[in-house]
Formats: sequence, structure tokens, C-alpha cells
Amino acid sequence: MNIWITPCNLFLLKWSEEKLTDSRLFIASSYAVNALHYEVALAPKPGLVDPCSSGAHQDMNVFTFINSITCLAPFFQRYSQAGFAHTGSLIQLFDQLRGIGQEAETAMLRATKGINTHKGANFSFAVLLGATGVYYQQNGKAELMAEDTNQILQLAADICQHLVKQDLQQITHKDQLSYGEKNYLTYGTMGIRGEAAAGYPTVKKLLEYLRQQPQKTSVSLLRGLVYLMSETEDSNLVHRGGYEAMKTVQQEMQKIHQANLSDTDLLRELTIYDQVLIARHLSPGGSADLLALALYFLQLEGVSFW
Repeated sequence: MNIWITPCNLFLLKWSEEKLTDSRLFIASSYAVNALHYEVALAPKPGLVDPCSSGAHQDMNVFTFINSITCLAPFFQRYSQAGFAHTGSLIQLFDQLRGIGQEAETAMLRATKGINTHKGANFSFAVLLGATGVYYQQNGKAELMAEDTNQILQLAADICQHLVKQDLQQITHKDQLSYGEKNYLTYGTMGIRGEAAAGYPTVKKLLEYLRQQPQKTSVSLLRGLVYLMSETEDSNLVHRGGYEAMKTVQQEMQKIHQANLSDTDLLRELTIYDQVLIARHLSPGGSADLLALALYFLQLEGVSFW
């Protein structure tokens, strides 16, 4: 298997050798860390943080993201180990993963001085790395294919099967609501909870789209982001601008997606659209997270875009 290692992963290698009971768990968690690095490195991304722009964010930049990712790396390993070692019900596993995830979020906010860089991604990788650990417990495979990805996504759905009912249907009793919970009450959007409970259908569609790309390049990944932004009910867009603002972005990205632009023209359009979203104070962070999740699975499948 082709392992893509970042410096923060090398730093954690000794810990991994001592704590992780299966080498595949280290590989999987490394791929999750890589996925977040690859997502933030991709440019230009309209309204999002990348090496060339902070997008619609005035409180963070690419270095904030690097600090956050480095901080989250050891927790990613704990997610995969928790899934691999679990013997109870998958709902019980979710509770364990959520506990680790809360520790990770606290550490992330400390590293970023209170800035929320990866709250949504941390949640999803907790679920997906936990599901990957369960899958490895049940299977001896090292090389994974698309059907293995689909089975891991089904395990993720099973882990989160109770989530919409437990979290969203009881939020009227909560004193403090997250952005996603406020969106649910106002617009009926289920956000990442609904995506997880359904087994990440948007990620599955994106993977199918990316696997079919004739050229595996970074521009192909940008085309994948355009596809996501044209389809996704992005909670970050809803939070920042309301439901109609999100629908407007979808429609504008559908035009770009359907135009079948050359690589040069696409890069120019995305650079221009970055300024449009900055002016509107809109950031499609939910779409960025979903792209990172797809990048995780592409690595597991041995598909490289770099």
C-alpha cells in the first residue's frame, strides 16, 4: 500500500507502534490527517482557506489549519483503535467516539486559540475512522476497493443510526444550540448529522464522480468541489447567509459545473468566485469537509490525485 506520510505523522510514529494493535490503523489515521492537509492545500477554493487566500474568514489562515490538524492527529488514531477494539453495540461505539471527539475538540480550540477550524471534520472522521476500525476487525484486507468503502460507509450509518432522533428531535430541551441545530430548527436542514446517519450519500456520489475523472489531478479535485457546492445543502452557508444564500451558491456553481470549462478557465472562474463569496461573507465549509472525507477514502483505495 502506498503510504503518504506528513511530518506530524512521523512525529507520532513511535506512539503508534506502541499503542495501535494493527498497522492498518496507523495507515488509516495517517490518511485522514493527509486528507485535511490536502484539502487546505488545494487552491483556489471559493470562500475557503487555502495557501493563497483566507477566503471569507478573517480569523484564520492556512497556518491555523496546520496547527489544528497536527493537534487532531493523535485523536484520529484513537478513533480507529476504538473501532478496532470494540466488542459492544455500534451505538455504544458512537458514545465512545463522541467522548474522544469532545477531547479532540477541546484540544483543537486550545491549539487555535478558540477558532473553530475542524469541528465538523473532527466529528466525521471520528465516525469514519471508528467505522474503518470495525471493518478491519472484521476483515483482514489491506488493499481496499470501492465496495469496501461502501461497506465502511454503511457501518458509519449503523454507528449513527440513532443520531437524528437523539440529537435533533430533542434540541428544544437544550439551553445552548450549535449552528447545525439552529439551522435544523429554522430551515429543517439536518446537516452533518443527517449525512452521517444516512451513510454519507454525498461522499459516495462525490467518490463516484472523482473515480470517473479521466485525469487524476488537483484540478480534478477542484471540479469535485464545484460538483459538491452545486449539490450540497451546506450548513456553513446556511448559518452565514441563510437558506436562500445557500441556494444561490448552488445555482451559481451548477452553471460552472455544467459549463465543462478547460482547466485554465476553471481556475480563473474559481479565483473570481472566491472574491464573490468573500464579499458576501460566505464560506462553504461543509463542502470542504466532505471533500476531505472523499480524499480519505481515495487514499484507502490507492487512488492518487497528486
